[in-house]
Amino acid sequence: MVKKILKFIGKVILYFLGISIGLVILFKFIPVPFTPLMFIRTFEQIGSNDKVVWKRDWVSIDEMGTSIQKAVIASEDGKFTTHNGFDVKAIEKAYKNNQKGRKVKGGSTISQQTAKNVFLWPGRSYLRKGLEAYFTVLIEVVWGKERIMEVYLNSIEMGNGIYGIEAASQHWFNKSAKNLTKAEAAAIAAILPNPRVYKAKNSSRYIERRKNAIKRQMNFYANPDYEK
Repeated sequence: MVKKILKFIGKVILYFLGISIGLVILFKFIPVPFTPLMFIRTFEQIGSNDKVVWKRDWVSIDEMGTSIQKAVIASEDGKFTTHNGFDVKAIEKAYKNNQKGRKVKGGSTISQQTAKNVFLWPGRSYLRKGLEAYFTVLIEVVWGKERIMEVYLNSIEMGNGIYGIEAASQHWFNKSAKNLTKAEAAAIAAILPNPRVYKAKNSSRYIERRKNAIKRQMNFYANPDYEK
């Protein structure tokens, strides 16, 4: 009986490894068609009898312009181009402050957020965090920084039913992502902690303060060099 259970577990692990590695390799070359969060939000909208909104337009990283890339690096992950997927110091800081009961920014990098958004579900369980670390290592090795940024900016939630920078640019500013100004890119980056509540346009004083802080931070970053 024990041997059968172990054999079954071994097969499950092998299948998981094969499928997960296969998907990571596939998504290195083709657009990610959808994410688990997109379906979760759709069912939430249906359940609350709200209008179902699902807006997304995949664009290549060359069609995004550099302003939004610099804005999310400044706001979400200042060491994105140099770390190996994990910012150990940020994780340690977040852990220590969480232990003290302080509400602080988490330690997740853009790579970790991308792994979670594309392959996993929202949550804080040890299982999900472990899988997040696994997929983070995979995409760092297989995709590289430029592809991670491209997938990230095409997949993350940027409004209620708004996914990816092209749809967000059209929704908030009626223009293509490549034409975003520095201030507009900073405004979109500023709402990422809670894009279904915050607004990138006609925003609150809190978001205006965040936007201005991100704009100042952007001055310290050159155009991203993903070949480092």
